[in-house]
Amino acid sequence: MKIAKSSDIAKKPVEMEGANGVEIRWLISKDDGAENFAMRMFELQSGGCTPLHTHPHEHEVFVIEGRGVLVCEGQEHEFGREYVIFVPGNKEHRFKNTGDSILRFLCLIPAAV
Repeated sequence: MKIAKSSDIAKKPVEMEGANGVEIRWLISKDDGAENFAMRMFELQSGGCTPLHTHPHEHEVFVIEGRGVLVCEGQEHEFGREYVIFVPGNKEHRFKNTGDSILRFLCLIPAAV
């Protein structure tokens, strides 16, 4: 079991090529004993973006605050606070912060990743 305040969990910069102004907190992971899913919190600064990338696993996303655009397979989809987003596996995608403030979202993935 784990109970923690998200702000007490270390935040690290995303250092993949193509990432700009992105930080991640691994809220729940294999290190906590989670066998099936991992929960991450991403924070994108205004104008920031995740790298354009593809992988076999899906994402389940919940937007906590801010607004942005999901680029998926070359198409742009706008979203904002309290949106839910499903990105299937093997789809090229990236998240971009199009707002003036931080974009913060939860992203759940299989723990085996």
